[in-house]
Amino acid sequence: MKPNDVVSRAEWLEARKKLLDAEKALTRVRDEVSAQRRALPWVPVTEAYAFEGPSGPAVLADLFGEYSQLVIYHFMFGPAWDQGCPSCSFWADGIERHVVHLAARDVAVALVSRAPRDKLTAYAARMGWTTPWYSSSKCRFNQDFGVSFDEGDDRAYNFGTSTFGGDEAPGVSIFAKDGEGRVFHTYSTYARGLDMLNTAYHFLDLVPKGRDEQDLPWSMAWLRRRDQYDSVPEAS
Repeated sequence: MKPNDVVSRAEWLEARKKLLDAEKALTRVRDEVSAQRRALPWVPVTEAYAFEGPSGPAVLADLFGEYSQLVIYHFMFGPAWDQGCPSCSFWADGIERHVVHLAARDVAVALVSRAPRDKLTAYAARMGWTTPWYSSSKCRFNQDFGVSFDEGDDRAYNFGTSTFGGDEAPGVSIFAKDGEGRVFHTYSTYARGLDMLNTAYHFLDLVPKGRDEQDLPWSMAWLRRRDQYDSVPEAS
């Protein structure tokens, strides 16, 4: 790896402080946007979505468990697929270890896919995940939240700002439940909006090479499922 300009510690500190100003400005903007996100109006969810989960049939309210907030990761795993999407698996690897911490802040987490439960169960065991995973194969939950497309659909994605190239797309949707048990949709995000949920990418943004994806055929061409890396490349 070719180094950047090599300078003295004092010169580095001056450059670092200048970057710190930009980082602080970004943090303030992020806090403002997060406040706007939390202030969005809520939409009642009245559809009787039917899921198949670890304990059998479930409705959306059941996915909350004992909590009042619910994060659903729309995991790309089509009904005819033999295994889950590699990029969604990348995100799910990070989600897995956060579930217990989120529960401490009144947040439940679940994965939802259109594949049947037996496929989800087998793939979760292969990946070593315990995050609750529900099949939406018997309802239109995925279609209604813009992450699955039937034949003939226009495949409008990310609130109609783009067109998705396949039948299954990634996303995250947030729900809340009030004291009367009513469920509300509060937020969804797609595409690059999912970046903030991937801890590994944030680490890569800190190191000198960054994500190092600019010369690949597509941005995530390097990615493999956690059990499919042949070897770790030697440092260059």
